Amino acid sequence: MTKYIRRAAALCAVLLVALLVNAARVQIVRGGTYDDNPANRRQSIARYGQPRGDILVGGRPVTGSRDTGEQLRYERTYTDGPLYAPVTGFASQVYGTTSLESTEDGILSGTDPLLSPLPLWNDFTRARNPGGQIVTTLDPAAQRAAYQGLGRRRGAVAAIQPSTGRILALVSTPSYDPGQLSGTGTAVADAWRRLNAAADKPMLNRAIRQTYPPGSTFKVVTAAAALETGVVTDVDESTDSPDPYTLPGTTTWLTNETEGCEDASLRYAFEWSCNTVFAKLGVDVGLRAMTRTAADFGFNDKKLRIPFLAAPSNFDTVLDRPQLALSSIGQFNTRATPLQMAMISAAVADGGTVKSPYLVERRKGLDGTTVSTTGPHTLRQAMSPATAARMRRLMTDVVTDGTGANAAIPGATVGGKTGTAQHGIDNLGLPYAWFVSWAQADDSLQPAVAVAVVVEDAAADRGDISGGGDAAPIAKAVMEAVLGSGDGHGEGGSKGRRGGRLRPE
Repeated sequence: MTKYIRRAAALCAVLLVALLVNAARVQIVRGGTYDDNPANRRQSIARYGQPRGDILVGGRPVTGSRDTGEQLRYERTYTDGPLYAPVTGFASQVYGTTSLESTEDGILSGTDPLLSPLPLWNDFTRARNPGGQIVTTLDPAAQRAAYQGLGRRRGAVAAIQPSTGRILALVSTPSYDPGQLSGTGTAVADAWRRLNAAADKPMLNRAIRQTYPPGSTFKVVTAAAALETGVVTDVDESTDSPDPYTLPGTTTWLTNETEGCEDASLRYAFEWSCNTVFAKLGVDVGLRAMTRTAADFGFNDKKLRIPFLAAPSNFDTVLDRPQLALSSIGQFNTRATPLQMAMISAAVADGGTVKSPYLVERRKGLDGTTVSTTGPHTLRQAMSPATAARMRRLMTDVVTDGTGANAAIPGATVGGKTGTAQHGIDNLGLPYAWFVSWAQADDSLQPAVAVAVVVEDAAADRGDISGGGDAAPIAKAVMEAVLGSGDGHGEGGSKGRRGGRLRPE
């Protein structure tokens, strides 16, 4: 009898061990698989069972959490939602997360191991830390100046601190309120359908996800390539450029919006945006050097993150000579995001170095302890410091003597470049107005901000839209906000004439 009891006890012990092994397998080995199973609602219930951490701008939260008392208990709220939507994105119980709400979800939801002193213990117990905080690099005054400057028009603004790459403003209009997508009711589904069906695409982040023909603002790249390769050695010497300029191997004429471009110097051509001069310079520089210079500034980079992914800007690497001529004035297939154009302006301001742009300054726990930081990082050297110094002078001449007079700021040195980019079939679409710039206070040792503005306004008359007229005042307001230099209004205009078959500014 004792023998059978021992056997039964041994069998029970084996079954107990098997049960413990299986429980360990389910909880530890297979735990991740079950966690990620769409049918498992425990993760969602746990995710929304506590307040989400906040995103901070200027030391203040622009997000919050509201207790609904429902199963998915806490809903995301937003302060000035449309103002910061291109940065925060949304956190929705139904439609997931985007932008910082997505890339920083681990910190905000409390699941990131950085928030726990004992991350392995949390994995074993399935415990969740309180959500942490994301401290952004945004300057709230610059962000608001950009948003108010664009107003009801479609467009975008990106502003960067040249010496570090810190993003000071990132605005896209029209915008939307991310709070409309918080919750699980029918209103959320209705908002989702309405926002996605809107013709003006309010959920599109035009600052980093939309590329535009940069028009004459790309002449910053072409001028830098011409100086770096030695095609131009003296910015005040004649470039031997005809007006009109016949595209190589064709009978197509390229003309200008301004007078005096025939045989103009690089300085004059840059100030008054002579298409003929820069088209010829691009051809003289050659495809290899132009593509290399464009890549050094950041074109064709498919890996740029800020921390969410930016759309790559494009400069074709296979072009014939007529296409190269048009590409060198920011037309043909050349396309850029506003962020990319701000990076170009920042590189000119910072001695030729292209800094990696970043939006998150540091990540903190709920108790305020910093768990990680982001610092300056140089991506490339786009041009020599000597070339950058010459480019800075060319850009300041645009503001003091050329088409960018509307960006002038008392008490500061401002460099800029206007652009009006044609697009559409036969270039009949309404032009995009561009302005890229940088500003340095007279009492400062280095530039404080670099800005890129693009305005696309289908309601405007074709003749009323221009980089100097539409985009430059917005850039000025952003630069003033960063500099803290008051609200003085510069005056200025541009001279010129209309004419020719191909005539982007």
